[in-house]
Order: sequence, then structure tokens, then C-alpha cells
Amino acid sequence: MTTRLIANIGELTTNDPTLGDATPMGRLRDAALVVDEARVLWVGPSAQAPACDEMTDADGAAVVPGFVDSHTHLVFAGERSDEFEARMAGSPYDGGGIARTVEATRAATRFELRTQTAKRARELLAGGVTTMEIKSGYELTLSGEERLLEIAGEFTDEVTFLGAHVVPHEFAHDRRAYVALVIDQMLERCAPHARWADVFCERGAFSVDEARQILLEARNMGLGLRVHGNQLADSGGVALALELDAASVDHCTHVNDLDLEALGASSTVATLLPGAEFCTRSAYPSGRRMLDAGVTVALATDCNPGTSYVTSMPFVIALAVREMSMTVDEALWAATRGGARALRRDDVGHLGLGARSDVVVLDAPRAAHLAYRPGGGVVRQTLRASR
Repeated sequence: MTTRLIANIGELTTNDPTLGDATPMGRLRDAALVVDEARVLWVGPSAQAPACDEMTDADGAAVVPGFVDSHTHLVFAGERSDEFEARMAGSPYDGGGIARTVEATRAATRFELRTQTAKRARELLAGGVTTMEIKSGYELTLSGEERLLEIAGEFTDEVTFLGAHVVPHEFAHDRRAYVALVIDQMLERCAPHARWADVFCERGAFSVDEARQILLEARNMGLGLRVHGNQLADSGGVALALELDAASVDHCTHVNDLDLEALGASSTVATLLPGAEFCTRSAYPSGRRMLDAGVTVALATDCNPGTSYVTSMPFVIALAVREMSMTVDEALWAATRGGARALRRDDVGHLGLGARSDVVVLDAPRAAHLAYRPGGGVVRQTLRASR
């Protein structure tokens, strides 16, 4: 395999505490990195770097691990900018707009969906995202959900079945029938195309009991579990995620002290999605409160057409620092190794020996510029391992 030396790194963040300054960030200065098409092969001082087939000169720039975006809804059609304008004018978010995206997505061709998904995936990659999770959830029919999962699988292995996003309009007067459809037929058809199952456990979506039924059946079919929980209220979604040992519970905008204590003692990751609060003009959850309680925190874009049309992880990091009381290093770790934990992956989110060679070269001397320059072109180059 071809080896590549990334030399003259001004500040290298590895997220490996056995390297560099022995902190969780594993930071080295005046450093170098050797990778091949798949893995990190060597890390150390630039002056001691071995000869390689190719060389990239970082020219004093900062280098960080590729971002791990563990919560996206990339496969959809249509747009809902009018809802954004209405919220900015004072209208509250209630989750009702999902039905509009379902209608538009059902009407779109496979080619149209694939083309638009590819565009969003390219935007994420340009901003440093090298691993992404993609959910279904915008067709809510047997063939439609299968179609979305097949498209998602063209872009990532981290595919999530979200047939329990909302109850579609044709089942508005018989929600029990829709829950039964998800459990009895939709999961059987869709599970072969997914690694995960998720449920929007929230008022206006699915109750704790409904979510539990769906997730237990998904687990019986071999899928890992994720939960949309406690976005609009203390819905019980966090407690359910803990009960079922879900890999992550996402949003966590409203978390009580007992849930917080239990999260801190668990392996379930709290995935925070500040783009959603930004786009819905809602109160942000406190990342500081969670970190102080020992909770493992991830950051993700939640890219979707209604409440977080965000394809920039640096922007998410900046929001977490500005609005969630996280330090830059805490936010960077959450957007890399925290996202990997949310996907129960050990091979991404860091640049330790043997990790996937997912490398982001910043157009900046320090990683702090990710928050210092919100909206700026902070990412110079993204190197992604072959899949």
C-alpha cells in the first residue's frame, strides 16, 4: 500500500491519551503522521518521521481526526425554509412539519434522492466529516423505508431504520395499526439494510411504551438501538434508552437530575444537536452540566430539512462552545471520539496507531479556530480512509 507522510504539523490532536501530552486530546506539537489508504501507521515528532511514498506538507497547520457525525437525516426531498422563517418570527416548533417532508420524499425518484443525498454528503466531507450515520424515516411505508435505507447504504455503513419517526397521515386515526406495521412487517423488510434502529420518543410522535415495543423487536432482529429522546419535554426517552442500553440518546434538551446521574454511570452516549436549537430558537441543553456529571457527550449535525439544515461540523462545534458551555477541546472530542462512542466504534474519531486514516488538515495553526472562526473556511483538506 502507498504510505503518506503528513509533515510539519503545528498542532496534532490525536484523541489518544497514550500519545503526546497524555491528556484525553493526545496532543503533539511540531508533529508528523504516517498513514496508508486505511490506517494510521506512525505518530511522532516531525524531525523523526520515516520516509514515505508521498508527502503532504501541513506547513504548520493544525491536524485533527476526521469528524464523526453520528446523527443525520440526509435522505430526503423538499425544503422547509418557510418554517424556519416562521420560527424566527416567534412560532414555536412542535414537530408537525415532518409530514411535509414525507410527502415530498414519497414523490421523489430514486435518482433525485440519491443526487441530493450525495450533495449533502459532499458538503459534510468538505467540512471534515469522514464517518456519518444516516437515518430513514421520511417515507413511512414498507417499500419507501426500504428505499431510503438502500440509498443511505450507498454512502455509509452506519445506516439507521427510523420507520417510527412519526405516525403517517393515513394512520392518523389508528396509530396502533401503524405501530403493529412497524413491528410486524416493516422491521422484517428493513432490518437487512440497517445496522441500527431508532424511535422518535416524544409528544406528537411515539410514547415510551410504543417505542419500547418497537426497539425490543428491533433488538431481537439484531439491530443496535438509538433513541430520539427528551427534545421537546422530559418525555421519558432518556430513561428508555438507559433501560435498553441504547448506544445513544439524542437531543437530551430536557434531562432531569436522576436521568443525568444514570447517564453518567452508563455506556449510553448523550448526543447533543445544537443545530436543532439554533434552527428552532429553543433553549440549548447544558453540555457543561452533562460533562460534570460524567456523561459521555457526542456532537452531531442532525442534518434534516426542517429543524437543522446544517452540514458543517465546525459550526456545530462553535455552537457547543458558545451556547452549551463546553470548552473547544471538549467540543472537538465530542465531535470525533464522542461520535465514535455513539456508534460504538473504536477505529474512528482518533489518530492513534491502527485507527482509520481519517485526517482533517485545518487552515489554522490551532484547533481552537474551529470555534474561534464560526462560519469560516477552517477545513483545508479532508483525507478519508478507503472503505
